[in-house]
Amino acid sequence: MGSIEALPSDYGHIITYALIFAVISLLVFSLLKSRELKSELNKVKSHLQDSKQRTTELLEKYQPISSIEARVTELNAESEAITSNIQTLRASYTTKRKLFDELERELAVFDEKIELSTLGYYEPHFDFGTSDRFKAEITAVREQQKDMLKAKQAAVCHTEWKVNNSAREGQTMTNRALKLTLRAFNNECDAAVSNVRWNNIRRMEERLSKARDAIDKLNKSNNIQITEPYFQLKLQELRLTYEYAEKLRQEKEERAEAKRQLREEQQLIKEQEAAAREQHKYEELVAKANAKANKATGDELERLKSELEELEAQLNEARAKSERALSMAQQTKSGYVYIISNIGSFGDGVFKIGMTRRLEPLDRVRELGDASVPFTFDVHALIYSEDAPALEAELHRHFNEHRLNLVNNRKEFFRVDLAELKGKLEELKPDVDFLTDAEAQDYHQSLLITQDKIKEDNTVNRKLPEEI
Repeated sequence: MGSIEALPSDYGHIITYALIFAVISLLVFSLLKSRELKSELNKVKSHLQDSKQRTTELLEKYQPISSIEARVTELNAESEAITSNIQTLRASYTTKRKLFDELERELAVFDEKIELSTLGYYEPHFDFGTSDRFKAEITAVREQQKDMLKAKQAAVCHTEWKVNNSAREGQTMTNRALKLTLRAFNNECDAAVSNVRWNNIRRMEERLSKARDAIDKLNKSNNIQITEPYFQLKLQELRLTYEYAEKLRQEKEERAEAKRQLREEQQLIKEQEAAAREQHKYEELVAKANAKANKATGDELERLKSELEELEAQLNEARAKSERALSMAQQTKSGYVYIISNIGSFGDGVFKIGMTRRLEPLDRVRELGDASVPFTFDVHALIYSEDAPALEAELHRHFNEHRLNLVNNRKEFFRVDLAELKGKLEELKPDVDFLTDAEAQDYHQSLLITQDKIKEDNTVNRKLPEEI
């Protein structure tokens, strides 16, 4: 009985312990849950912070274009300002460019180092046949100037001045001013005439005009002017002096060409005489061989017949050469037209089309390739013609637009396509032999030597240095 009564008391303790355990478990669970919730809360806060940071960055990044209309208005204003600046710069440039061109032209009149194209090519004003005619015209123009000076028509004063209310003193003052004016202008003209050359003739023309304008401007208050007829006479003297010098140079070249042709004529006579002597020599040899053959027999006869055939062949060749030499010496138009090139000296595609009356035309080609050019000429064609000047003139006329020297037609160099040159020559002379390849041996060997030298230098340069 006693043990049964004690059970309720123990059961109460158990229940108490159970309740305590439940409370403790609930507290532990609540604590763990609180920590978990706190962790989640921290994560949420972190995400929120990141979102705020990203939002701030986006706002900062796109803040300038947050208002499209404002940005468009701003860009339009910038565009209008830039356009206005461009227009201002263009207007300023146009004005300054005109000023620059004017100053450059002024400078070109006095500076011969300025590009020749600044003032353009000089077109001759006279067409006298000889230098003597030019010289006579210069003398005539100077006499006209003297006549105008004597007649007081070179410079005039359009106002009758009075000094101290005296017309005589006014006239004295005017005369002195006129003398000073003409002395200044004449000195300028004399300097231009003395120094005129092919590369400054246009500048000298401009200089005379500028001198006249400057002197007239200084005399504006005195109402004194250099007359137009006198100015034109000075301009005419300048041009005549220049063209006279050019005519002298042209005549010098013509005399040199005439001497060359005379040397060719003399050479033709010598060649004809030499060919005649050679023909006579073989005729004598053939006659002697015939005389020996008439007396010989057997093997000696056969040997002489063979020798005689060889001598007769040489005689026929000598006769043909003699006849050709005689024909060329007697005719003034027969000769050879040659087409040659010199790649090393003048570049590819440049040909000289010339003519020679020498019996051996290659002598003329070798003469052209003398010490005046670094390499020898290559021959593309040698054409014999009974009217060589006409053939040469036709080729020159056809390729006239391809001349290298557009001023002096005696320089017979042309830049022309090789196929076109060959086609025209075959049209005129269908049986012509034309070599399209230029050997240019010296030139190409020189290139090879240069290339080998470059390779050698490069090899030396690639060696490692002894020290670094």
